[in-house]
Amino acid sequence: MIVIKIGGSIVDGLHSSTISDLKNILKQDKVVLVHGGGKEVTIIGNKLGKEQKFIVSPGGVKSRYTDKETAEIYTMVMSGKINKTIVRLLLSNGISAAGISGIDGSTIEALRKKKLLVVNSKGRKMIIDGGYTGKINKINTLLIRTLIEGNFVPVVSPIALSEETEFLNVDGDRAAAYIAGGISADKVIFITNVNGLILNDELVKEMTYNKAKESLPKIGHGMEKKVMACLESLDMGVKEAIIASGDVENPISSAIFHTNCTVITK
Repeated sequence: MIVIKIGGSIVDGLHSSTISDLKNILKQDKVVLVHGGGKEVTIIGNKLGKEQKFIVSPGGVKSRYTDKETAEIYTMVMSGKINKTIVRLLLSNGISAAGISGIDGSTIEALRKKKLLVVNSKGRKMIIDGGYTGKINKINTLLIRTLIEGNFVPVVSPIALSEETEFLNVDGDRAAAYIAGGISADKVIFITNVNGLILNDELVKEMTYNKAKESLPKIGHGMEKKVMACLESLDMGVKEAIIASGDVENPISSAIFHTNCTVITK
């Protein structure tokens, strides 16, 4: 089984061969898709008159601040517009797909972050209410496995259920990592807009778990989250984690065959 994490728009930035490539992969393997879509959430939120706020952690990582109204918009856009657009695209190309959110079947459970340590515009650290952002703590795989057994490709939006059954925004890369671990996937592939991890101006083609962990302080924040998700998936028993470009011919096959991408193994 393979878990593939894609961005929120399966069309923009992905090679035109991606769908036919996926069809070929499905002849020999089972696939779960996990998608993001933060940019679309920002666009729709602003159109609805809800200004999207972003916060910066002491480590310099920028993320969306999710209050209750933003959590509702996030859920609506991710699990509605984006998820169903991807499912429709797959169906229209002869791929049986079913879209679910992490809420369905309690697939993704998370602990709500009660407090967040952030850096304000003056560079000072401060503690704010955690809002509706979650840290994944449990994956229930029954619904995903049921869909796979029915020969559907599950398409999962990263909305989690809190201990108080609230909608929580969780990181899409980490959702993919946890799902891959939960279903004992052989591989998790993070499709992005670059060939993989670049260090010292060179593509890192292969990396051990320990080397990747040591390299985290040298990695830029956007890629750092993906490498951390790779490490988490390996901790949960996934055999290999791959970071690869979606803008190459047959991007999934290329990643599986380790062509111009970053492969991290235990």
